[in-house]
Parts: sequence; C-alpha cells; structure tokens
Amino acid sequence: MMDLLKAELLRFRWWAIGCFVVNLVVLGFLTRVVDLAQQPDMVYQVFASVYGALGLLLGLYQMGGYRRPNTWLNLLHRPIAHWKIAVALVGAAAILLAVGVLLPALIVAGWQEGMTPRVVDVRHVLLIGSAWMIAVCAYLAGCFLMLSDRRVGFCALVFLALFAASEATGVGALLLQLLAMAWLAAMVLVAFKPDLGAAPRGPARTAIIAAPMHIAMWMVIVLVGFGVEFVWIAQGSHPNNIEVPQANGEKELENAEGKDVFRLGLRDDALVERRDANAPLWREQAQISEIFAVGPGMRTMPARGQLMNLAPMEFDDAEHRIRWVFSHDTMRFEGYSLVDRRPAGSLGVAGDRPFPAPVMPGPKGVLIDRSTVYQYDQDARLVLPRARLPAGEIFTGYGEAGDAVAVLSDRALYFYDARELENDDGVLQPRQRVPLPGAVGDLQRVDAMELIDGWLLSFAYVRSSYNAEGALPFQQIVHVDDAGRVRTVARRDVVRDYPDTWRYQNWFPSPVVYAVQRAAKNAFADGMAPLRKEPAPIPRAIQVLAGALMLLSAIGAWWRARQTALSPAARIAWIVVCAIASLPALMTLWLLYPKRETVDDIVVDALPATA
Repeated sequence: MMDLLKAELLRFRWWAIGCFVVNLVVLGFLTRVVDLAQQPDMVYQVFASVYGALGLLLGLYQMGGYRRPNTWLNLLHRPIAHWKIAVALVGAAAILLAVGVLLPALIVAGWQEGMTPRVVDVRHVLLIGSAWMIAVCAYLAGCFLMLSDRRVGFCALVFLALFAASEATGVGALLLQLLAMAWLAAMVLVAFKPDLGAAPRGPARTAIIAAPMHIAMWMVIVLVGFGVEFVWIAQGSHPNNIEVPQANGEKELENAEGKDVFRLGLRDDALVERRDANAPLWREQAQISEIFAVGPGMRTMPARGQLMNLAPMEFDDAEHRIRWVFSHDTMRFEGYSLVDRRPAGSLGVAGDRPFPAPVMPGPKGVLIDRSTVYQYDQDARLVLPRARLPAGEIFTGYGEAGDAVAVLSDRALYFYDARELENDDGVLQPRQRVPLPGAVGDLQRVDAMELIDGWLLSFAYVRSSYNAEGALPFQQIVHVDDAGRVRTVARRDVVRDYPDTWRYQNWFPSPVVYAVQRAAKNAFADGMAPLRKEPAPIPRAIQVLAGALMLLSAIGAWWRARQTALSPAARIAWIVVCAIASLPALMTLWLLYPKRETVDDIVVDALPATA
C-alpha cells in the first residue's frame, strides 16, 4: 500500500511542483497589489473554482488512466485489498493537492502575518484549509465520474453544487465540506470494484450512491424548468423581459419609480382592500414630492469567524493616512499607516472595548454590525455607537430620507434625526418605529414620502413570490405621524406574474427531495442564516399534482423493477422509495439498474447481421 502511494507521488511530482510554483507566484503577486485577506467573497469563490477545477482534472486524469481494462485488472490483481489500493491512490492525490494548493497559500499567509502590518486571523488559515478540502472533494468527484457507469457518475457533482449554494459559515462550512468529503470518499470506495459497470449491491452501498442521485435527478428537473424559461424568454412573454409589465403585477411594482409606487398603492379601485380618506390627496402629492428608498439593502450581515467577507472589512482615515482593518480574533480594528506601513494601534468601542459582533463599513460613511450603527470620530480616533436595535433584531437596511435617517431591521423601520447624527456623539433614540407588515425576507423595497405630520411608507412584498419559499405578493401603505402612531392606509394583493405551476416547479416533482436540499443549503448557517420568509399555503391543485406524481412514480417503479435483476425485497424497497421521493427516485432507479438480459435478447445479439 505504501509502495503504491509512493509510486503515485513520484508519478505526479513534477505536476505538483509546477502547480506549487505557479500558485505561489500568482498569490505572491496579488498580495503585493491587494490585501488578499480583505477581498469580497466573489474573489474567494473564483479561487475556489480554480482549485476545484484542478482537483477535478486530477481525478479524471488519474482514474481515467487506470480504468482501461488491462490496466484496471493489473491494478486490482495485487495481494492487498481493493479498498487499500483506493486509499493509496486517493491519499497520494490529497498530498499532491496539499503541495499545489495548501502549501503556497500558507506560505503567503505566513509572510503577510510576519512581514506586513496586515491582519491575518485564524479564519483566514481555516479558509486556506477550506480551499484544499474543496479541491479534494472535486478530485473525488472526478474519480467517481471515471470509475462509475456514465449514467450515474455525474451525481458526484451534486456536492460541488452544494458548496456554491450553501449558507454555511465559519467552522460550519468546514464541517459541511468534511461531511461531503467523507461521503464522496465512500462513493469512490463503492465504485472501486472489478466490474466498473455493475450497480452497487447491498442497502448501504445503494444508499450511498442513490441519495446524491436523487438530488441530481431533482436538479435535472430544475434545469428542464430553466429550458422552459428560455423558451418563454424567446417568445417575448416572460415577465422579466416584456416591454410593458402586466398591469398591477409584481414586475410593475418592483420596477416602478417611487412616485408610481404610491400611485399604484393608493388607487381607487377594487384591488385595494383598505383605503384612507386622504388617499386621493396623497396620491397627487406623491407625483410632486421627493420619494426616498430606504431599504432593504443588506440581505445578510457578517458573523464572527466567517471564512469569507461580504465586503472588505476596512476603512481609511484620510486625515491621518491610516487604514483600519477589522480583526475577528481581537474583535477590534487594527490600524497601520498608509505612509510607512507601520502599525498604528487598535480601535474598540468608545476606546479599547471589543466589539460585540464583526463590524463592516456601511453606507454614508457609517460602520455597522448586526444590531448597531457606529460612527468614526477622526479627531478623537474613536468609534462611537450611534443607534442600537432592540435585542433580537438584525440590521437589514440603512438610508437617508430628508432630515431623517432610516434604519431597517428584520422586524421594524426606525427614523432618527439626521442632525443629531451629525452634531451629537451619543446613542440616538428613534423618533418613530414602524413594525413591518410581513417577513423581511419577502420584502423587495420600502419607499418613504415625507408629510407635514409624519411619513407615508410603502412596503412592497414581491421579492420571493415567484417560488415556493416566498409569500404571495402584496403592497401595504402605512402612515406614521410625528408621535409615532402607525395606521394602515391601504393594502392590496399584487397580481401574480407567474402561474402556480411555475411558482411550485421545484416543489411538486418531489416535496421530500425539495425539503432535503433546502435543509442541506441552510445547514450550519449559524449567524448568517437567510432572512425569515412566510411561505404561502400550497394550493390544493399543486398538492394533488404532487400526490399524482408520487403514485405514478410508485407504479413506474413496480413496472421497472420487474425488468431488473433486483431481489423481491429490493424491488419492494424501491417502490416505497419512489412513492415517497417521487420522480427523482424513479429516474434514479431507471439509471442505476439497467433492464436485465433475457434469453431472447442473448439469441438476438448472437445472430449474424444480415445485409
């Protein structure tokens, strides 16, 4: 086993050395130009894609060379167990990827920590480890693609898609990648057998392959939906590309100018469920008044220990030529001079106290964390808290509205006096608090119009109405007076641009698989979980459609299982699984177990071809 591992290392040593040199040169050049530890998440996603591609190519090339019949027989006919051979090959590849991916990044991070004043936290080292694990997972996916039947191999790519869609953060992201790596390794061990085209045997081996196959088949159905959408776009009738949006529809409200938002919400017709007596006056006033957009602008906020940055967590003091960079380790801003690159001390809350949560630069020159708005005082070199949300509320938006500052949380909208924000240094108290009429995850836009006696506010809940996760679209207009009293002026249900079959296209093919993939995407999200939504009840017709597909899948599984070499117990198990998981399970059964050969088939194959 060790000899095979050493031979594999020697076989690819020059490729690993070349990858190490190129990676080190690229990272070294970039770190001289920018601070790699303070880049937005898109930069890290690009690096992850490159490292994943390297791992995938290594797996395809390595196992592609071994899977040729004579080479494969020679590899397996050794006096050691098959799984030990697989471990030797995979272990060698993991070491090679560590040399090409992990080691250069660790060298650059060590240089930046020891030779520059830039901030390098533990989370950045964990990020490097995450890059290596992504490369190994992609390598294992490439191995499975080569070793398994071509009808099944692509299911390993599900785990790479999960990394792109996952909300996991910090140590949770590492744990998710570790679990994916273990599952992919198990898939490779199942596929590492003499007959590469044979289906897996036994409940455990079958479950290891079939589970990701179910998700892959669900994704294929989703891609078919995308194809239908392309046809829809080509026809010119898709809600996103029609020249004139549907009257009273979602896109009309989403894309309307501020004055038109109030005109639509205050219309004097049957669409409005409630209407105030002042609505005609306010509708006319909206056409000549300035309308302010006050959120939501932040769909997620930084959490301590997150591997990537939503945005660079730094700001510059132009007067003193100092750059302040937030450190997750010390929970303070660490400064260094932009002139001589020497350390310039640290900043805490109103002195040297650590911040309660990671802080990032926000709009209009403020600093924000999950529940507090801060200001930096250049003269005193202090970061002062200026506005705090109540316990349990999360910051989701910030904007200026005339002489007021609007702060949006996941539960309410607050108005503060902008002059106090400029001229004072204490914690401000809100003038008004307006509870949100729905879940903030469904909120697309908030428009504000200043009145003599307060504010008129429009809340448009149309963000997620096109899929099964969001609420049905509606618009609500409220009035808040100077004393903070809130009353609803008008509320209307917005006409849906998408039919129910499109809205629930990801749900009815398999409610179970849909729920599993959602749980997988949101697993280990910790403090960066998606904003709360209020899904609408699923229509009865869509439920009936989902039930009918489950029944048809069970019938199809019964018919297909009879044509395979499965045992009676396995046939029953597959019928039950297809009845529960619906179409994706039936598609998995169809691809995983080919139709068994009959005597007639063998005779026909043996007959000579006739002219």
